[in-house]
Amino acid sequence: MSAKSVDPALYSTHGYHESVLRSHKSRTAANSAAYLVPSIRSTMHILDVGCGPGTITASLAALVPEGRAIGLDVSPEVLESAKANAAERGLQNCTFAVGSATNIPFPDDTFDVTHAHQVLQHLNDPVAALREMRRVTKPGGIVAVRDADWEGMIWFPRLEGIEEWRQSYLRLTKAMGTEAIAGRQLHVWAKKAEETAWWGNMWKDRTLESLFAQSAKDYAKLSQDDLERIAKAWVDWSRDEDAWFTILQGEILCTVQK
Repeated sequence: MSAKSVDPALYSTHGYHESVLRSHKSRTAANSAAYLVPSIRSTMHILDVGCGPGTITASLAALVPEGRAIGLDVSPEVLESAKANAAERGLQNCTFAVGSATNIPFPDDTFDVTHAHQVLQHLNDPVAALREMRRVTKPGGIVAVRDADWEGMIWFPRLEGIEEWRQSYLRLTKAMGTEAIAGRQLHVWAKKAEETAWWGNMWKDRTLESLFAQSAKDYAKLSQDDLERIAKAWVDWSRDEDAWFTILQGEILCTVQK
């Protein structure tokens, strides 16, 4: 049986019931992004993807008084709670926007840090989300992701009902086409997100900024519009999940006989 695709506009595994938000509202940068905090500087611009009620976003904003933090979530309703929380804390540099992790509504190279906490495990295409996060992050910036691994959970006392809860969740997410065993795969997903993006952006820059640009105008009679179109094609290629590129090479070894 094939997996059922999840609507990216929905947080379909848990939703936004009060019982869910009760847990999410307990999250802060200190208890949920401690691995990231030492890298944060006061002037940074941060995007918090899948921010939910925005408590992590707000605590990140408090760490960048000369910068800003923006929380992104697919639910306008939950963002109202996030805005209220930021207002109560008097955070002028904390704002929120509606949007999806796989279609982030910001230009390239906007943020110093792009962060997501317990988000990728709920997506059908976590690699696409990482590519988007990378896209909106400045060169030299940070993409920071934390996700649980449901098969790695342990508890005491060992109650059958809790194991049944876990097994049912694993079956549920498999049927939905999402990945509950996410934590151990983050490095793999990151590598997949990086490779084509690196090549595509490299060739975009070479097309527009290297000596090739002037040579193409002089000898191939290309216009600047032509070069822009070619550069865009490289970026479009790099964002296609099925992208691949191969080059036929010729090699020769010659033995000198005299």
